[in-house]
Amino acid sequence: MNKTQLVASISEKSGLSKKESEKALSAFTESIVEALQKGDKVSLVGFGTFDVRHRAARQGLNPRTKEPIEIKASNAPAFKAGKAFKDALN
Repeated sequence: MNKTQLVASISEKSGLSKKESEKALSAFTESIVEALQKGDKVSLVGFGTFDVRHRAARQGLNPRTKEPIEIKASNAPAFKAGKAFKDALN
């Protein structure tokens, strides 16, 4: 499912127009990104939790030359599915 299909599904299930559904989806994703940028965790009970995980700097290997390279520390978004979400899939 891509973004257009998701907007159409939201529109159908909520009774909102496609334009309103797209605004709602954009606001939802922007709100999650902003919260994660601030260092907050976003928990949606029954669905899951969005979080930021810190990756430490580490040594890696260039696969072409086999020379060691330094991989910088970074932050990565993470999602952990909630119990109700997992149960719905099984």
